[in-house]
Amino acid sequence: MPPLAKTADRKRQVLKDVFGYDDFRPGQLPVIDALLAGRNVLAVMPTGSGKSLCFQVPALVQGGLTIVVSPLVALMQDQVQALRLAGVPADAINSAQSREDNVDAWRRAASGHTRLLYMAPERLMTERMLEALARLDVRLIAIDEAHCISQWGPAFRPEYEALAGLRERFPGVPIAALTATADEVTRADIAARLFASDVELFVLGFDRPNISLAVEPKRDWKRQMLDYVAARRGRSGIVYCLSRKRTEEAAEALASQGIRALAYHAGMDKDVREANQNIFMTEKGVVMAATIAFGMGIDKPDVRFVFHADLPGSVEAYYQEFGRAGRDGAKAEAFMLFGLQDIRMRRQFIDQEDAGEDRKRREHQRLGALVGYCEAVSCRRQILLGYFGEKAQACGNCDACLSPAALIDATTEARLIIDTIRATGERFGAGHIIDVLTGASSERIARLSHDRLATYAAGKDRKREDWQQMIRQLVAADFLALDIAGFGGLTIAGKGRDLLRGAARFECRPPSRTKRAERKSRAAAAIEALPDTDATLLDALKQLRLILARERRVPAYAIFPDRTLIDMAARKPATPNEFAEVHGVGAAKLNEFADTFLAAIRKKVAETS
Repeated sequence: MPPLAKTADRKRQVLKDVFGYDDFRPGQLPVIDALLAGRNVLAVMPTGSGKSLCFQVPALVQGGLTIVVSPLVALMQDQVQALRLAGVPADAINSAQSREDNVDAWRRAASGHTRLLYMAPERLMTERMLEALARLDVRLIAIDEAHCISQWGPAFRPEYEALAGLRERFPGVPIAALTATADEVTRADIAARLFASDVELFVLGFDRPNISLAVEPKRDWKRQMLDYVAARRGRSGIVYCLSRKRTEEAAEALASQGIRALAYHAGMDKDVREANQNIFMTEKGVVMAATIAFGMGIDKPDVRFVFHADLPGSVEAYYQEFGRAGRDGAKAEAFMLFGLQDIRMRRQFIDQEDAGEDRKRREHQRLGALVGYCEAVSCRRQILLGYFGEKAQACGNCDACLSPAALIDATTEARLIIDTIRATGERFGAGHIIDVLTGASSERIARLSHDRLATYAAGKDRKREDWQQMIRQLVAADFLALDIAGFGGLTIAGKGRDLLRGAARFECRPPSRTKRAERKSRAAAAIEALPDTDATLLDALKQLRLILARERRVPAYAIFPDRTLIDMAARKPATPNEFAEVHGVGAAKLNEFADTFLAAIRKKVAETS
């Protein structure tokens, strides 16, 4: 890179000559000036706002060596390559490179040739590396994706905690911490841990007005995904899925409809994963079905939509993931499917995490905030920005603004639900509560004498899906809570008790389904309504069906379709006569399969009781 002329404003010359930009984006210049003045900085800037330039420009203006801490090898490799293409001497030392390459990178840094050296925190925070760097002309330290530092953040990484020692190791060297997603608690935690509160805070607006926001109840996720993506054929997009298996299912389903779709998850062969990412980044109209492993460093400007097939873990995670759309400033879309089963699964993930109770409590609160966003009946953008402490007017670019729901007073129905939950001991999931309300006849209801409750069959005039939707909204509005320790049982929250006393009322969205959607949603809705114990039984029945199908060399559905297994899991038949009442069980299958399936049901019920 040619030497820069000594001018009064070298930062603008660097911006133009090195990066080719005529002017800084909003929010960049104050951060750059603070770093050049030697002050510590915590910058929270939305995805696509140009965070990297905030430390790259000072690094080139003041010379010396800038250390960049980055959480992912792929992310640092991409940034190093981009800098080198711009003529900037940049290097990385990481586990993906050979020892020889890492040694060469260190020699270039030690000789004064390198301006930006990228490392993961594990590599940086070794005694040997810190002592070696202390002998070099380190002028600036930048920590990218700084929310990883905070124990309250959605992507907390314990190895980031060690970075708190940098201010003592390099006194007088300004430290920049940058992230796109950090609520007030996370910002305060980063400031305290990394800077001992000696830091200048910059929070740029979180709004991405070019991205429309929409949420839809989850019915048949695969059909909903196919319909959505097919209507946007030829556009680049990302479909986020919770599991590796679902990621591959999504990619296969899209490909079967003639859509150029690829899969990406951490369990794939590394070469295949990288090849798929390269295709997505370089070709138009490709859809990537991915887990959150496909995330940091994905800087493709023309992603036109991000579709969430499953609920993310928090508002921060959702904001960061859909923020990969529309980085070119053109219109883009964020669309999410949302169901009660998603909430249950996410809460289980939190409770199973190896973390303290305080952290778990906060993560539950974060998830609750996302559920509230999903069940919003007013502007989604206002709720989203309000979460980050930013006030906004109704946006006119979300489904709640464009197609506002006409709310109905559902206080009477809510009281029925809450009365039933109270009468059954606040220990059953939505599926059983709905069975009671709709007057279902099952061995479980009879055994528990729940057919003698005052609310039994009191809601038989409504569809199961209607009760399901109402329970979701009661959970979202804090009238009810999900008791994970009680296998997904519903408990009554404070607002629910207020409603029973007549001190509160409940308004909700009315049911809105087309006939086609109703037909498509029945199986998915039935699965969603199953409590955790029944969902576990359903999985066991599916495994048994697969074994029987392989033995007979027939498709699994030839043994029993999903609808039959769902009904079986809900009823839990204990005798051949009860088995005969299951939907889809005829005389021949009763004779052939009753004993096998009844034994499996007895075993699973015994395990979970």
